[in-house]
Amino acid sequence: MNEIPRRLFQKWWHSFEEDTGGVTVYRPEGYGFPLARGRGGMEFLTDGTFIDYLVGPADAPESVRGRWRLVEDRRLALSFPEADLPDRELQVLSCDAQILTTRATPE
Repeated sequence: MNEIPRRLFQKWWHSFEEDTGGVTVYRPEGYGFPLARGRGGMEFLTDGTFIDYLVGPADAPESVRGRWRLVEDRRLALSFPEADLPDRELQVLSCDAQILTTRATPE
């Protein structure tokens, strides 16, 4: 993944029901999720913009804009220069039209 997969550039919602063993699962906008109280997500734009959708106080997503960049093969650095969120890194394990799996990389 020295080049970012084109499928990454969309809005992804956390499918926490499918998380296992430190792997975080996301599904694309429009996926038929079961009912849940609040669901976070994220979106990658081709210009390097990253949008983190956090679960807000009323269980509705609240967006926080940041930046993404490719650090090395399959590892993305996420930063939030204008928000009060810590920087973090994600390892992309898989990405296709139906599923995105990631793992947070240790600090």
